[in-house]
Amino acid sequence: MNSFTIDELTTLTTASNSTCISIYAPMERLGIETQQNPIRLKNLVRQAEEKLLAMGLSGQDAKELMQPIHELDTYDFWQHQSDGLAIFLSPNQLRYYCLPIAFPELTVVGDRFHLKPLLQLMSGDGMFSVLALSQNQVRLFQGTRYHLDEVELTDVPTNIAAALQYDDPEKSLQAHTGSSQGKSGIFHGQGAGNEDHKNDLLSYFRQVDSGLESFLKNQQAPLIFAGVDYLLPIYHEANTYSHLLPNGISGNPETLTLAELHTQAWQIAQPYFDLAKGSTISHYEELKGSEKTANTIEKVVPAAYFQRVETLFVPIDKTVWGIFDPEGNSIQIHAQQETGDEDLLDLAALHTLTNGGTVYAVEQGDVPEHKAIAAILRY
Repeated sequence: MNSFTIDELTTLTTASNSTCISIYAPMERLGIETQQNPIRLKNLVRQAEEKLLAMGLSGQDAKELMQPIHELDTYDFWQHQSDGLAIFLSPNQLRYYCLPIAFPELTVVGDRFHLKPLLQLMSGDGMFSVLALSQNQVRLFQGTRYHLDEVELTDVPTNIAAALQYDDPEKSLQAHTGSSQGKSGIFHGQGAGNEDHKNDLLSYFRQVDSGLESFLKNQQAPLIFAGVDYLLPIYHEANTYSHLLPNGISGNPETLTLAELHTQAWQIAQPYFDLAKGSTISHYEELKGSEKTANTIEKVVPAAYFQRVETLFVPIDKTVWGIFDPEGNSIQIHAQQETGDEDLLDLAALHTLTNGGTVYAVEQGDVPEHKAIAAILRY
């Protein structure tokens, strides 16, 4: 899978088993260095097997449990990598994601999946999407500051001709395609004028918007439109996604390389992220010391679990092991991982996200007040 949504996060969050294995690895994309990818994964799998043995599993049971990951080791699998690989295995499921983040190597075995490294994708300043749209082509990309990858689309018309034929099979269309240089086609209905053509575009864009809903629903990532100038206001009219940015990438996206598209998209996304994050930090500073903020594990974790956290700052480079008992509303914190422990920072972030809050996954020094965790509360 080359995309990760809040629905995927929810699925992994709700998975529970006595043995849940989480593996993260950076991936090389180019050159001879790509030969290190299978070796790196085998080493991490070996670490997971050692942890399973330490938990009391027999060598045979550990080998059988890890077999689905061994079966991923195929030519086709290694030809479709991004900057990072995340694998989640339990006795009843295997899920993996090829994602545009170079994860540090990590293997965790516990009674639920370890998901904090993925929070960068759900973070308030982590992921954005680009809709590259012309009359000839529809493409969607997911990106971070580091990379941009195309997302495979389903239930989306491939171009305006397909959209209008589906919209009105009786409609007679003439497609005046460009020359061999690949210019955009222009489609006219019978007796079409400018208003007719705009209505055709609006119908096309509404179908695109509807098809994107399954991918974008419950997301908060900004969406950047890439297309010729006159299409942008028409798409805004058709759009129902609340995080479509007002400005877009101007020009025919078919003429841009992936690197050029990424550069222009990040020039739009970065100021948006910086402004949103800066405003949130200022808001926290205004509320600091009141009942609307919390900055200890003991206060933030229960608040996140009981849907009270509006915004969370959590360090991506720190782990706090312990046990949270929601029935007794009690927390135990341990210096080292013990049996039954989970990463309490991970727990707080996951519950914040799945309950509609915003998470900023930052380095430890960027957490407000330089605390282990910090939150703005709903009440």
